[in-house]
Amino acid sequence: MTAAGAPAAPTSERVTTLELFFDLVFVFTITQLSAVLAHDLSWEGIAHVAVMLGLIWFMYGGYVWLTNAIALDEPLNRTLLLAGMCGYFILALAIPGAFDGSGLTFGIGYLLVVGVHAWLFARAGGADAAHAILRLAPSNVGSAALVLVGGAIGGTAQIVLWSVAFVAEWVVPKIVGNDDFDVAPAHFVERHGLVVIVAIGESVVAIGIGAAELAIDAELVLVAVLGLLLSAGLWWTYFGGDDERAERALAALPRRERAHAALDAFGYAHLALLLGIICLAVGLKKATGHAYDPLGTGPALTLAGGAALFLLGDVWFRAVLHIRRSAPRALGALVALATIPLGTEVAAVAQVAALVAVVAVAAMAGAPGRASARRLEARAAIS
Repeated sequence: MTAAGAPAAPTSERVTTLELFFDLVFVFTITQLSAVLAHDLSWEGIAHVAVMLGLIWFMYGGYVWLTNAIALDEPLNRTLLLAGMCGYFILALAIPGAFDGSGLTFGIGYLLVVGVHAWLFARAGGADAAHAILRLAPSNVGSAALVLVGGAIGGTAQIVLWSVAFVAEWVVPKIVGNDDFDVAPAHFVERHGLVVIVAIGESVVAIGIGAAELAIDAELVLVAVLGLLLSAGLWWTYFGGDDERAERALAALPRRERAHAALDAFGYAHLALLLGIICLAVGLKKATGHAYDPLGTGPALTLAGGAALFLLGDVWFRAVLHIRRSAPRALGALVALATIPLGTEVAAVAQVAALVAVVAVAAMAGAPGRASARRLEARAAIS
């Protein structure tokens, strides 16, 4: 039974292979953003990556809401979704030089992504969804125009216009509302979980890249295994039952509250999660190549900051959906930042090992035991 006043959750197919294909194209943007940050570990580089990720993730979320509402067995819907994928691929190719010559190409790809999304939602999303997207479309298209113009101009104007577009996209839905969107919890949670696990895979790939052309010896194996365990810690943190509880929490909410919670938990909080994954991947890449040497301030800060940002994003995610026991993970984020001197003064491998311990303890301490989990399930069943 659902909570009093809560309508039955909308039904939806599980994630389709076409959506998985879309996610693979999206994760290519994560790979490209990681490469940009690895090349420029400065505050400016971090700002560029954060702005691009904010723009890209907002529209990825838009496509999750889209495929949550439309039938993908219709040929025209599939064709239009493939067109949106092409837009993502174009902007992904432009990411490495987006602030140095290929900004216009990024803007063209982004405009295609936004245009296809609005058209397909209005066409196939149903009356309520069409009404909702028509309230958001002017802001989305306007932001895409700012990205296009900024990419064409370049320089300081580009940074300003892209930043304005970033802020507008994330603020406008809170102003105009997203009440008319309906969310199918099972599909919605599964789709976001899949993109998170594929993004975590980027940190594993980063270890392999950092180890490329190095001699395979005990030292390299040790730091590589520690890096893998750190990535596994991210997986444990997110998939240690939170995804299942998130689905139940969404299903129990009334429709309008469900839409608000979906935006907060899977939009804003997941933006922090993904930025944390990108930073951690870059830190692991730098650490793997110089495991027994002290790290520079930038790599050490990126490594610790990535872990802290991921844990804080998870805390935010849990808080929105009222999933309990987030305090250990918030504390873990602070302790993760305290590992920076280990990297800068001792060795990269020391910092990675410390972060493995921090993330593991935070993940285990923040997960309810079996008895507690059964009580939560029982409460959900009778609420």
